[in-house]
Amino acid sequence: MPNKESSSIEKPLILAKLSRLREYYGYLKQLQTYTLEDFIDDFKIHGATERFLQVSIECIIDIGNELISSLQLRRPERYRDIPYILAEARIIPKDFAETVALMIGLRNLLVHAYASINLKMLYEFLQEKIQDFEKFARHIAEWLEDKAAVNST
Repeated sequence: MPNKESSSIEKPLILAKLSRLREYYGYLKQLQTYTLEDFIDDFKIHGATERFLQVSIECIIDIGNELISSLQLRRPERYRDIPYILAEARIIPKDFAETVALMIGLRNLLVHAYASINLKMLYEFLQEKIQDFEKFARHIAEWLEDKAAVNST
């Protein structure tokens, strides 16, 4: 049976990663203001978007791995397994796990297939999907608060 005690969770580390994730989300929100034409034509805009998407997703991976390790949950075989493990532990909703897995898939594309990134697809992700970073952060923060409340009673 996994150890579910929140005392084993490195809460300051997770909160620091959540803070970083929210910071990067703010940068991505600023990048949303550009038109598709500006986004495609200006390497600084799409380059910054690629980087902030990558590091945002890496924050999600790091937070997930920290929780999995601290709670002694089953080990992921690949990064895309992380959200499903978090959902099994009721840290994030099951219906949100697939969304996070797709985000991790985007990270793999950004890291490993960077030369073939479709800028229009990246722009669409920026316009339509980045709120999922804030949603993830909210789920984690709420779970941490719930665990703290349970342990204080």
